[in-house]
Amino acid sequence: MMAVSMIQIVLELPDVTSIKEKRMIVVSLRDKIIRKFKISVAEIDLHDSLLFGQIGAAVVSNNRRHGEKVMQKVLGFVEDQVPGRLHDVQIHTEYFS
Repeated sequence: MMAVSMIQIVLELPDVTSIKEKRMIVVSLRDKIIRKFKISVAEIDLHDSLLFGQIGAAVVSNNRRHGEKVMQKVLGFVEDQVPGRLHDVQIHTEYFS
């Protein structure tokens, strides 16, 4: 059985003054997560919002516990890296056979 664990995070970036600046922050965060955890990450929504961004990440493993543990580590890393607040964090695992 395959388990796909996912995290979705809405980032609030109150000090950002342009979409270009927001994109630089989000892309940098995405790249850091990919390098550190070797997982799939993308900006998934709120592309045109100046103050908010949304990223999603996923990892494939053979059990829920491992995948969600990785997602919790990603969450802690994001909390340390983002110069703003996190909203609406969701961690979820789906199974496939």
